[in-house]
Amino acid sequence: MADWCGGDDMRDDNDWRLVGQEKWLKGVELVYRKYRQNPKNPDWDHDHCEFCNMKFFLKAGPDYLKEGYTTLDDYHWICSRCFEDFKDLFEWTVVPAEKSEKEKQD
Repeated sequence: MADWCGGDDMRDDNDWRLVGQEKWLKGVELVYRKYRQNPKNPDWDHDHCEFCNMKFFLKAGPDYLKEGYTTLDDYHWICSRCFEDFKDLFEWTVVPAEKSEKEKQD
């Protein structure tokens, strides 16, 4: 799989992946799950990591991600590498998938 996140380099203050995502991702709850279509957007068949732009896709392929971290509404997706690099900076909380599903039903 292609590694858009930059090899072995860790995040630094001038990381190219940081482009203002704190406006919508700072302090949010995330859940780790297999990629799935957002029910509010049934025409979408893919999403991109909010940081490195790697593609989450329903179809099989060597350059597609099949799972990762997402906001509870399945709208914003984050690959595992970017999650590890930015989890402290963005102060994310990871919740069990069951909690995410329960909140959708309420």
